[in-house]
Amino acid sequence: MRSGVVWIIVGILLILDIYVYQALKVVVTDSPRWRLVAISSYWILSIATLVTLVVLPLTDFSQWPKPARLYTFAIIIGLFFAKLVASIFFLLDDIRRGGTWLVSKLFSNPAIAVSQSEQGITRSAFLSWLGLGVGSALFGTLLVGFTNKYRYQVRKVKLAFDNLPSNFRGLKILHISDIHAGSFMDKKAVEAGVAKIMKQQADIILFTGDIVNDHAHEMDEYIEVFQKLSAPLGVYSTLGNHDYGEYDMPAGLTYEQRRNIVAENVEKLKGVHQRLGWRLLMNEHVKLEKDGHIIALLGIENWGGKGNFPKYGKMHEAYPGTEELPFKILMSHDPSHWEGEVRAKYPDIDLMLSGHTHGMQFGVEIPGFRWSPVQYMYKQWAGLYEEGKQKLYVNRGFGFIGYPGRVGILPEITVIELG
Repeated sequence: MRSGVVWIIVGILLILDIYVYQALKVVVTDSPRWRLVAISSYWILSIATLVTLVVLPLTDFSQWPKPARLYTFAIIIGLFFAKLVASIFFLLDDIRRGGTWLVSKLFSNPAIAVSQSEQGITRSAFLSWLGLGVGSALFGTLLVGFTNKYRYQVRKVKLAFDNLPSNFRGLKILHISDIHAGSFMDKKAVEAGVAKIMKQQADIILFTGDIVNDHAHEMDEYIEVFQKLSAPLGVYSTLGNHDYGEYDMPAGLTYEQRRNIVAENVEKLKGVHQRLGWRLLMNEHVKLEKDGHIIALLGIENWGGKGNFPKYGKMHEAYPGTEELPFKILMSHDPSHWEGEVRAKYPDIDLMLSGHTHGMQFGVEIPGFRWSPVQYMYKQWAGLYEEGKQKLYVNRGFGFIGYPGRVGILPEITVIELG
């Protein structure tokens, strides 16, 4: 991280620290001892955070132990958002105070206005408590979320299609996505997740990309774990945006040098998928046969319709040869591909399977209500979506990246039964 950027972040955090401190002084007035403990604890944590940020550029952060890197990053980000959210309530209070002051100046009795001006308009204890409570709850929730990153949830979905060949009715597809092996820290927990996959006894297993965070070697420790995945009709896979290694490159590279690094990483990943026994689909299709009936399974490289995510996917290479087949399943990592190209140009793709969003690993999912910040970028961000006869299923991800946890959006193993 560049030192200039670090100092900007430190400055923003310091402003938030001072702002939150003003509210903290309002709510801890009952006991001098409690006031000292609360304020001292607050500043010790805040100063430790600021010092860590200042020191980071002076160290080789990439060489820190993986747990130290992930948890340090997550705690700093968590504190930032907790203080930012709390500050919204304090800002509302300041707006209230400013409005009260202005009204007193414009409309009140001059003598009263002078008296109020001398005394000052006090900060609201209610809004201060509310802001601190919401911010603390958010940070506490993020800490609890550390324990959820390996709580694999099996979601079972039944999908009906009029044009599905009769011999494929009842086909059980197991869909996983976004393994992100570079983030794993507990091999036994991952093994338990793989065992849960195999327990579903699926007919076919489909993986829709992001097997690593950046580099093919991140899978080395987990090859033997994921080699255990098998199914009667095979295990098929595609690439996601992280599989190209574009997010961890030295600065100052030419376009050609970057392309060479991407190509090298992809070649290594092809070897990883081969060692796993998975059939990696690179802008191509295979025909699945069952008792004389045939359907198409297409798999393309990453095709992102949002942000700056790469468009390596080539439907014009994967689709030809499937036109006459009665039913088609597409594996495409990024769900924005559905509206960006699939629905308009390939209306006979019956089912598209994606991942990518992770549900942002943070949100709320209860009967009748779903919310995650990621929905403001992705219209289709988790679960099932239908338009006409076409269906899209977005897996919430098997692994995690960045934040080493999950809040409200658990890691997912999807079992889709066709009917």
